[in-house]
Amino acid sequence: MTFIIMLSALIIDWFAGEPKRLHPLVGFGTLVNKIEARLNHSHHHRFLQFFAGMLALVICIVPITVITYLLSQIPLWGSLFSVVLLTLCLGHRSLFDHARPILHAMQQGDIEHARTLTSRIVSRDKEHIDVNKATIESVLENGNDAVFGTLFWFAIGGAAGAVAYRLVNTLDAMWGYRTQRFFYFGKTAARLDDLLNFVPARLTALSYALLGNTRKALSCWRQQAPLWDSPNAGPVMASGAGALDVQLGGAACYHGEWHQRPVLGTSNPAEANDIQRALRLVFKNVLLWLSVTGIITGIIYA
Repeated sequence: MTFIIMLSALIIDWFAGEPKRLHPLVGFGTLVNKIEARLNHSHHHRFLQFFAGMLALVICIVPITVITYLLSQIPLWGSLFSVVLLTLCLGHRSLFDHARPILHAMQQGDIEHARTLTSRIVSRDKEHIDVNKATIESVLENGNDAVFGTLFWFAIGGAAGAVAYRLVNTLDAMWGYRTQRFFYFGKTAARLDDLLNFVPARLTALSYALLGNTRKALSCWRQQAPLWDSPNAGPVMASGAGALDVQLGGAACYHGEWHQRPVLGTSNPAEANDIQRALRLVFKNVLLWLSVTGIITGIIYA
């Protein structure tokens, strides 16, 4: 049943895409902001900020996860409910919906429009964005966070696993900043996100290597990933850059400040057509692991 639900959710996500209005994660974000405003007080002692962040995470995650689990256990209807929930958790089609317009703008030479579109998917200053690099990095990283990681945790914990994973991922995106306001408050969310992504990120990195330039991907993963700040994004993007045989990382401007990030991949500059190649790599990754799941399911029930 796990394979059937995954296949159904992927098909629905691909043809329907994410909801244009009333997406549950948007509503969750509104709830998160209200809870954070009530509990996060940056003038408090760091221990109290840390404890408040832990409490906020429990409030945001546990009730929704428990309800999801209970509903998913209802005979027949639970399976249909799981398909709907997994579809909403997936972001495969949305990767294409966000990246393809950027690719088209670059192919038409409209760099300003491409920068505007790119600034909507990354948190870098629009006027300094390297469109090709930023878009490819976003596609590769979200190939794990919004696609494979979600499928992995569904396979492990059903709908509740997928929902908990995506909610923690969202909290990390909202609270995982090293600022005075979030440094201690968001630490629990950031560490839990690192923990939940540890295995999926490495499986994604392995998949990118197998599906692309394997030798360069494995070499980049081994040599460059440890230099990256994130323990999970490093392997994913280093392997992905090597698999595509392009250069990612390097200097980037965030909120008026330049950050010298490690260089990932090879010496070949990223071009617009490499955005399509990155999307294709993510798509092949989905097909690979869907096939693996199908084979394992067949063996179990043979």
